[in-house]
Amino acid sequence: MALELFDLTGKTALVTGSSRGLGRALAEGFAGAGARVVLNGANEERLAGAVEEMRAGGADAIGAAFDVTDETAVKAAFERFDAEGTEIGILVNNAGIQIRNPILEMETSDWRRVIDVNLTAAFLVGREAARRMVPRGRGKIINIGSIMSGFARPTIAPYSAAKGGIKMLTQTMAAEWGPAGLQANAIGPGYMETDMNEALIANEDFNAWVTGRTPARRWGRPEELVGTAIYLASEASNYVSGQLIYVDGGMTAVV
Repeated sequence: MALELFDLTGKTALVTGSSRGLGRALAEGFAGAGARVVLNGANEERLAGAVEEMRAGGADAIGAAFDVTDETAVKAAFERFDAEGTEIGILVNNAGIQIRNPILEMETSDWRRVIDVNLTAAFLVGREAARRMVPRGRGKIINIGSIMSGFARPTIAPYSAAKGGIKMLTQTMAAEWGPAGLQANAIGPGYMETDMNEALIANEDFNAWVTGRTPARRWGRPEELVGTAIYLASEASNYVSGQLIYVDGGMTAVV
């Protein structure tokens, strides 16, 4: 049956930054599709709580607390997976932060922090995952981009630069690892109802701009990324690679 193409039973998915927000929604979606899920976060207490809640809901979930920007920690985490017999077949590079400031007022340390979390971490974690996937001849890598992967707004220069980088990193992963049987794709969420965007949602002018600019006339919900993520993580997308799929209520389709 066609629906079997989307079944993730027997697969293990690592979702970075999945204690809450978009990452948590994606982890829950994968679990619902049959996958074993490895949640990740730097805050051990929050991570443990998320794992416990998912298990209580019937999910096969474990936690892996490590800083995705720390190369040593990333390598150690994958060595632990190897030792435990945990085969990461699906990776979602979701961890991200935002620091808003005009370029002329942006501290270099803030620039580097946003680039490290939103872009360099995807390189570090993606490389370690692919080092295991390539010899196996299979694997799915999903990088979380943004509508800012192809567009820009004032005050978020490092975020836009990082998300633009995610688009090109994804294409390069597809180019290099495609011959080994891997697929690498990206999802570009639009304006979503997340903790990161609480201040923007509360801003009447900005909220009016988002709802007016988006054909769907509303903000997106984290769970609305799940269908696209399951598709990209499943056998249904075996001939899809190097793509950035916008999930944005139509915002990037209109002028």
